[in-house]
Amino acid sequence: MILWLRSLLGLIFGLLGSTGIATVLLLLFWAPASWRRFVLLHGCRMLVWGGDFLCGMKVVVEGTENIPDSPSVIMVKHTTILETYGHVPIFPRTAWVVKRELLWVPIVGWAIGLVLNPIAINRGKGRSAVRQVIEQGKKRIADGIWVTIFPEGTRVPRGETRAYGISGAALANAAGVQIVPVAHNADDVWRRREFSLLPGTVRFCIGPPVDASAQSPKETNLIVQAWIESKMHEISAAYQNKTTAGNADN
Repeated sequence: MILWLRSLLGLIFGLLGSTGIATVLLLLFWAPASWRRFVLLHGCRMLVWGGDFLCGMKVVVEGTENIPDSPSVIMVKHTTILETYGHVPIFPRTAWVVKRELLWVPIVGWAIGLVLNPIAINRGKGRSAVRQVIEQGKKRIADGIWVTIFPEGTRVPRGETRAYGISGAALANAAGVQIVPVAHNADDVWRRREFSLLPGTVRFCIGPPVDASAQSPKETNLIVQAWIESKMHEISAAYQNKTTAGNADN
């Protein structure tokens, strides 16, 4: 009963908090980017704090020494909502690559589209979407803005992965920048399509940057995926349980 109540409070806090942040951002559409960044940064910190205070979801960051000094492409494992806002306070100003449907969501989606200047793609367009990420991503990077990509395209079930999209590696190669891989175990405490928010420690692990100019985008993608998935097996109970179950079946 206590877990249920804490989860309910955490979800309500997250909904009201994200809606409030988005509303303020919409009202500041006219303001300098630094003002909007301030609101977003502290709003995301508030959401992380709320998850910890109400539900015991503590976030720790490892590998900050791996963050380059210059704008780069961030590739983040995607399993929950937590990493979408949880990575924001860790890195400099970033533009998200998002599916265009997200921008249709009232208030939150409008704020992302109108104020935060994302790269909104139609995932069904294939190569055209990749070209869009490259063209718009190069402009963001030239302006000193990092680019965040969730390479699996959507949230994946616990302990699973899918082929990483090529757009992040292609952008990094075309822009002459590095890729920063990020693994985390957020789905150990915030499980996909489940109500409960569980107490526990979420480890955001930042890997060594990958030089995208040293090999083809396809090869770069495999290097990034190998690091993220290897780290997931190390830190994620869901991955470990799946491996144990697979070994038992054999």
